[in-house]
Amino acid sequence: MIVQNWADVAVASLQQLWFSFVGFLPELIGALVIFIIGLIVAAGLAMLVEKVLESIRLNTLVNKTGVDEYFKRGGLELNVARFFGRLTYWFIVIAFFLAAADILRFTALSGFLQSVLLYIPRIAVAVLILLTAIVVANFLKAVVRASVMGAKMHSAKFLGALTWWSVVVFGLLAALSQLGIAVTIINIILTGFVVMVALAGGIAFGLGGKDYASHLIGRLRDEVEHR
Repeated sequence: MIVQNWADVAVASLQQLWFSFVGFLPELIGALVIFIIGLIVAAGLAMLVEKVLESIRLNTLVNKTGVDEYFKRGGLELNVARFFGRLTYWFIVIAFFLAAADILRFTALSGFLQSVLLYIPRIAVAVLILLTAIVVANFLKAVVRASVMGAKMHSAKFLGALTWWSVVVFGLLAALSQLGIAVTIINIILTGFVVMVALAGGIAFGLGGKDYASHLIGRLRDEVEHR
């Protein structure tokens, strides 16, 4: 009698498990179909984005700025069109994977995928910020060097390099802030840098420009007294 009861319990459990699987099977098939469609759509859109960016010669335009030289020094090959193509691919794949997770009611996985999906555009913006910073830094470096050499002053290369590094560091910090990496530390560094520049400028003017400042104050006093 006890063995019969155990057998009935086992059969009932297996039946319940089978019914649960049969009820879950349509959702599983639907999720797999959605994900497969997502892979196809992602591959197509990634190829389209890459072809469009190549057709407008984005890689050539970026390489003309000299940005690729810095990547080659690190053993990397800069291909902006392919980068945005792959970024588009993974954005679409994760979006369809999120839809499949919602169908299967995987709440924790859905929450994680949503955070990843929202983070991908930040990566694109951060890359654009960094590329823009390098382009601007190269332009300002050339302008500073030409201006210093035109004024027949010394340290043209040093001032040009200092300008380049200042702009690139600011661009890097802005990109990291866009990614949400160490935002508090970056704000402290920026504040400290601004204070440092202000103090350095004030000290330099106080030590090197005190005679000229005294001359200006004297002229102002003379004009006020003779009115």
